[in-house]
Amino acid sequence: MVYDKEGIHESIKNQGHYLETDETPTLTLFLDDLSDRSLRRVKQLGVKGVSTAFLDTGGIETWTDEVLRRNLDRVGEANLELRNVMFNPSERVRFGHDGRDEDIETIINAIQIAGRQGLPVMEYNFYAHRIVEGYKVVPGRGGSGLMDFNYDRVKDLPPLVGQQAHSLDEMWDNVTYFLKAVIPAAENANVRLALHPNDPPAPISRGSGQIMSSVEGWKQLCDIVPSPYNGITFDCGVTRELGHDPVEVARYFGERDQINHVHFRNVVTRTPNLDYTEVWIDEGQVDMFAVMSELVRQKYPRLIYPEHPPENDADREFPFEGISAKTYTGFAYTVGYARAMMQAAIATQT
Repeated sequence: MVYDKEGIHESIKNQGHYLETDETPTLTLFLDDLSDRSLRRVKQLGVKGVSTAFLDTGGIETWTDEVLRRNLDRVGEANLELRNVMFNPSERVRFGHDGRDEDIETIINAIQIAGRQGLPVMEYNFYAHRIVEGYKVVPGRGGSGLMDFNYDRVKDLPPLVGQQAHSLDEMWDNVTYFLKAVIPAAENANVRLALHPNDPPAPISRGSGQIMSSVEGWKQLCDIVPSPYNGITFDCGVTRELGHDPVEVARYFGERDQINHVHFRNVVTRTPNLDYTEVWIDEGQVDMFAVMSELVRQKYPRLIYPEHPPENDADREFPFEGISAKTYTGFAYTVGYARAMMQAAIATQT
């Protein structure tokens, strides 16, 4: 028998897994570390793309050409591709405090490094506060744990000690200032930026407005600097949490070439924005095949992350350090499901 360097037998090389091209999505998993052990686990699931977060504005001085090149090479040696790195703008940037210009220049420097080294996407958040206090785990099928959000649990919570509330207008002013500074640099560096939507998408989070808690907010964000380099992380689960049709929303942003990353998960929404449960990828209100088919139709070429698997007994007993949320078994299920959706979507459109 003849196997290639990835351990793939010659007779199966042209089967469905290998239908992915530069004009189709690529599955990704988010790694908390880039150890050989973690990369091996990702490779065994058939995932090609890797996402991580080793950059923030508290330690961004460590972001150099050498650091990024070392991480790109480490992933490449495992026959994988590092294609997305997440960062978080500092409070000075998010809240418009003195010193934000200095922090923005540091981010621009990081974008330029990413461009020189060939990293295609940098994902970020722009929360005043993320109202995760509204979550609790509820029973799912077979005793698995589902993440349930209800705004009534948190609607009266005050700002955290030592912090203050920030109005919606203030947050829009601050993100506008940020985008007008960084998007020209991103265009010059050929690095796409992807802003993650507010999740949970409650309109107020401990007194602060949330700019990405509505589809209209997503559109407004993309219109501040109309450019493929000013895009979003399209999350079909959050889209349904907002009460919208994920296929229609994917089409809107895809037509503008402003989907720069994708999160692929399912949800049951009772009251948009306020009351929903994240469920197994195969049992919610999102038509996952329709979403995947739309992205394949668009020839969306970047990463898809089948995220947020519910808790299960295997991962409770044997959590795996290195994979986000330590839920390797859960990710094996979501990756397999997403892979099947992708292969079916590609097959029906070729």
